[in-house]
Amino acid sequence: MTPHVFTSTEIRGCNPSYVVTSAGVVVIDTPQLPTKAVAMREEAEQQGPIRFVINTEHHVDHIFGNYWFKGAGEVVHHQGVADNFMVPTPDLDPFAYALEAIPTDDPDAAGIVPDRDTYYEDPNRGDLVFTGDLEMKVGEKTFHLIHTPGHTPGQVAVYVPDERVVFTGDTVFSECQTWLMTSDIDQWVGALDVINSLDVDTVVPGHGPVTTPAYLATQRSVLLEWTSAVAEAVAKGWSREETIERVHFRDKFGPVDVGQGYMMDHIQTLNAASLWDKFTAKRAPVR
Repeated sequence: MTPHVFTSTEIRGCNPSYVVTSAGVVVIDTPQLPTKAVAMREEAEQQGPIRFVINTEHHVDHIFGNYWFKGAGEVVHHQGVADNFMVPTPDLDPFAYALEAIPTDDPDAAGIVPDRDTYYEDPNRGDLVFTGDLEMKVGEKTFHLIHTPGHTPGQVAVYVPDERVVFTGDTVFSECQTWLMTSDIDQWVGALDVINSLDVDTVVPGHGPVTTPAYLATQRSVLLEWTSAVAEAVAKGWSREETIERVHFRDKFGPVDVGQGYMMDHIQTLNAASLWDKFTAKRAPVR
């Protein structure tokens, strides 16, 4: 994107990136696919030693590749990322989910993927864990790690003023379907406002093509359309099943990101169901 800023938007998983400084390289998110992680590390190290690996969130497509960056600089995590790093939940086993992509998207990785026990002995968790925001000086460049919760509790945007670029993680899904997961939409909209206040030319999203700050308004509208559609369904008395069946945006918000087209229906179901659950949750009365 610039002589010092590099990203990849055409492989399955997040958009892994790195920034070259006079003191070494700062990696921002690691590839989910193991052979791509190995290749990215080799490419980055041709530019200088890797000083830091920053993960913008805890979802597996942003962190699984950390395993192949062991020994390459300090890993930097917001506390919210550290607390959830590769933690299985009732809804998702991140290790199993990562392995699903190997046969179809990275068959050459079969020989370098460890078994579960070996992986979890040292998946390369955070060495430097912070709360709030963090400012890092690496060589001549300053990296502002800004806590932007919403998509996940530990979400971080990485703002590099010298390059007029911000790496948003999944606060932005550019021209592709947005995964709401268990997100907090109000916080997410606020995070977009924070990012919009930055003086940048380039926005590197968590998924989809590199874009500009103008796209932040589009991402905001996606979130608001989802919430208003499900809120209307709840107001009409639709059941969870009716809402899942009738509220979807398969044909409006673009394709699913690279390699996951088969998950279109799953995303629509997950998004509608998670919002319906939030809007219908019983709340304790105010006394």
